[in-house]
Amino acid sequence: MRRRFAFFLLLALLFGNFVLGLQRQTLSAASAEEKTRESAYRNIELFTSVMEIIRKDYVDDSKLSYQDLTYSALKGMLSGLDPHSQFMEPSSYEEMKQETGGQFGGIGVVVGMKDGVLTIISPIEDTPGFKAGLLPNDKIIRIEGKSTERLPLGDAVKQLRGAPGTKVTITTLRPSSREVKDVTIVRAMIKVESVKDAKVMEGKIGYVRIVQFNEPTADEFEKALQKIEKEGLVGLVLDLRNNPGGLLESAVDVTGKFLPKGQLVVFTEGRNPAVKQEYRVRSAKPHPDYPLVVLINEGSASGAEIVAGALQDTRRAVIVGETSFGKGSVQSVIPVKSDCAIRLTTAKYYTPSRKVIHEHGITPDILVPMSSEEWNQILLQRSQAADPTKKEEMAAEEFLPDGSKKAPVRDVQLDRAVDLIKGINAFKTRVAQ
Repeated sequence: MRRRFAFFLLLALLFGNFVLGLQRQTLSAASAEEKTRESAYRNIELFTSVMEIIRKDYVDDSKLSYQDLTYSALKGMLSGLDPHSQFMEPSSYEEMKQETGGQFGGIGVVVGMKDGVLTIISPIEDTPGFKAGLLPNDKIIRIEGKSTERLPLGDAVKQLRGAPGTKVTITTLRPSSREVKDVTIVRAMIKVESVKDAKVMEGKIGYVRIVQFNEPTADEFEKALQKIEKEGLVGLVLDLRNNPGGLLESAVDVTGKFLPKGQLVVFTEGRNPAVKQEYRVRSAKPHPDYPLVVLINEGSASGAEIVAGALQDTRRAVIVGETSFGKGSVQSVIPVKSDCAIRLTTAKYYTPSRKVIHEHGITPDILVPMSSEEWNQILLQRSQAADPTKKEEMAAEEFLPDGSKKAPVRDVQLDRAVDLIKGINAFKTRVAQ
């Protein structure tokens, strides 16, 4: 009996300790939650206290409405997270909703933040910014004489855009030469052409350049491929240099021209499981399995990086050129009132093998350096060859400061791509023998 009593007593003690432990865990969790809640309340109290001090003592009473102070605080809160998150007050939100068709008034450059500095990702061909000689990686340090330091990306874009015919003066810093200069540019209506320069080069090697991914890109690219494939291509060079991206669906559809149906192209992932998405090839008819080389440079970003990353990971293409820009984050526009919204970074893009694009870029399989100045000169040479009427307009670009004429620039990256395709085909022929 004594042993049985002792056994039950031990069980009772163990059960009591278990219940007490559960109570302590529950109280601890409740206490932590209460502390978190108190912290939020304390910080909101701090915010309102500071707001009231500003309203009472700030020297300029024209900026002291509750709405002005709240909007300013929200802008600072969102821009402090990363360069792409943004609070949109009614006017900005309305402008964003009205931007359609890939057509807008501006200087024709795609900008982003790099190392915390407003940076040109890519000038768009045949636009005022391109003709003014702006290059990828140029830093915009002032707009109309005012520093761009701490200027949110959305506000910078708003200042650069404007009605066609109006002027804007920007101050740029070129990292390669440390040259700082003021450039005054007349804004124009910017209409982005998507697929350019589709042709068959010597040796039946095809070449297509995609300038940007917009709504009709996949269809235009398909037509271009069908046209040049009729000549019996033995390989293709897909040029994504200075392509700043655009529509994600368009980039996925272009990638799908070379991969089987259902193949993963890119996926997004964030803290919220709801933002995890996979984008796979929808087309059932990929093009022939000829050698494919993709050209990229530091002006290739976003959608261009998705295409290059997917084709590299699936070993469908060889990537040639220089490491891309590294823009691979997802922004969601979330309305917070009927007339306001926030643009919030909610996820990042990953290639099929889970490489992070954001702030890393796509590293080429074969590194072939070429300066932005050389690439810009190549585009000018192509433009003049295609349209002789532009020779006079761009004549100044053909001469050096000492008055001597510039020698034609060879596209060494394209040359390497062509040589690579020739080498692959020669190897295949040798093996087949």
